[in-house]
Amino acid sequence: MDSSRPPIYLFTDGASSGNPGPGGYGVVLKCGGYSREMSGGYALTTNNRMELMAVIVGLETVKWQNADITVVSDSSYVVNAVNKGWVFNWEKKGFSKARNPDLWIRFLKIYRQHRVRFQWIKGHAGHPENERCDALAVAAGAGAVAAGKKLPEDTGYTCTLENGNS
Repeated sequence: MDSSRPPIYLFTDGASSGNPGPGGYGVVLKCGGYSREMSGGYALTTNNRMELMAVIVGLETVKWQNADITVVSDSSYVVNAVNKGWVFNWEKKGFSKARNPDLWIRFLKIYRQHRVRFQWIKGHAGHPENERCDALAVAAGAGAVAAGKKLPEDTGYTCTLENGNS
């Protein structure tokens, strides 16, 4: 660990209303005394895509190389995929039977630029940052619908973020 740089904590959550349905992700990044919130919404997505998207967006926000990052998530899907090595096995098999391969490929690219640890926490259990991430995710999903976005055709739920990024 580079002792000149403080550790980074990413608190993440995803939500969807229906599975698939409109959804969003929320991220709270904390580093030293600094805090930043991020969110985005999709017109058609799944909960697992939003959970993973929250982690990706949080990691992509970090501009240092080889940063010491702890991701705190209530997503067993994401935490177990990394901590139990599932994502690395999916990668070896070309993601042939994995869900959300587009996001897992994007995740691995940024994941490998840092030292990342995952910590699972129980959702909706009063953890302040997790509750905030949930509120951001729900609001972003509602915003995608309120913006009058038409639901895209089913292309494996690879959708465009409300702000135009993919």
